[in-house]
Amino acid sequence: MAVRPTDVTLMYLPLFHAFGLYEGAMMLILTGSRQIFMDVFDVGEALRLIESEKVTMIHGFDTHFQDLADHPDCERTDRSSLRVGILAAGLPSTEPVARRAQGRLGVTVSGWGMTEAGVGAALGYPTDSEDDRCAASGAPLPGYEFKIVDPDTGEPVPYGTPGELCCRGYGVMQGYYKKPEETAKAIDAEGWLHSGDMATMREDGTLRFLGRYKEMLKVGGENVDPVEIEALLLDHPAVNQVKVVGVPDARLQEVACACVVLEEGAQVEPDDLLALCKGKIASFKIPRHVLFRKEYPMTSSGKVQKFRLSELCIEELGLD
Repeated sequence: MAVRPTDVTLMYLPLFHAFGLYEGAMMLILTGSRQIFMDVFDVGEALRLIESEKVTMIHGFDTHFQDLADHPDCERTDRSSLRVGILAAGLPSTEPVARRAQGRLGVTVSGWGMTEAGVGAALGYPTDSEDDRCAASGAPLPGYEFKIVDPDTGEPVPYGTPGELCCRGYGVMQGYYKKPEETAKAIDAEGWLHSGDMATMREDGTLRFLGRYKEMLKVGGENVDPVEIEALLLDHPAVNQVKVVGVPDARLQEVACACVVLEEGAQVEPDDLLALCKGKIASFKIPRHVLFRKEYPMTSSGKVQKFRLSELCIEELGLD
């Protein structure tokens, strides 16, 4: 991203989170650039600071960029100073947010990282195509190697085939402190960190993050990828956001529940949304429940807490 001493970064990510620490405090020290820290992510205040402080860089997840782009003050805010920022992309549900952000909130680049591997293990460039900035997750940075393996066998899979993302390099942790058993589960004998993330890799090394394996649903014993369902439901013009979680079922043990945030003023019937899935995915993958929500439970770093969302759905449906 070529961070310069003249850059001004608005940092609303918490510093105890790797994303906020690396792109916040550490980037400030390394580059001598200026940073403006917010105690909490207040969208209106963030837009005001972008204009008044001539902010050049913002980073975050899709929720941050969507909230900024959707805020009624966005259009009347002078955002011309915004130059570039990191938007963690790759998921089909994130792609429309990333495409909308281009130009409106500077140019975004995508990347992949985790606390155990370093937040910037893979990163794109502002000069990448819009497709790569919005629908991919960057390429390995110097000092890192990646491979995609079958999560059951550990064998490498062909390019373009989803599998578990494995990473090794100088930024990968040595292990979990005083937890040798957990370390052995995460890092194999050859030094590969098994991330638990589902991803694909192109021949040129470009990654695409597709979700977490632990978020996969098990419907009647069959694996169901919630991201696949979310991508279909997002095609409806009334849908602003959608997250799919698992809830208990007496016959199938677990079924999909779609939690939908509608566009302002929009209305839609659940059956109209489910019609988007019929004929495109297997019937057992189609959500058995559709719940409308105004917002999702979030972590302090701006990620949706799917486990908490599932708990709320179970409570609302009376399944506990």
